[in-house]
Amino acid sequence: MVEQRIVVRLPMGLHARPATELAALASRFRSDIQLVRDSVAVNAKSTLGLMSLAAEPGAELLVRAEGADAVEAVSQIAAFLQRTNEG
Repeated sequence: MVEQRIVVRLPMGLHARPATELAALASRFRSDIQLVRDSVAVNAKSTLGLMSLAAEPGAELLVRAEGADAVEAVSQIAAFLQRTNEG
């Protein structure tokens, strides 16, 4: 299992559009991928799950993946969440 703690830097947080983009990104990987906030873990391939985290800018999340491409999955998802622009 690969894990990385990150701070959300998306200017508007993880609202509908970036949650949809992130779920699409996560779906490219074969690994099981979760995002965890406090004690709530959601499937990173689920837009609704991601939105339920209510991750505003500055929120701390744990990106967790298990599988053959887990290292790359965590790296790309962490980079996505740490973008400082929405485009």
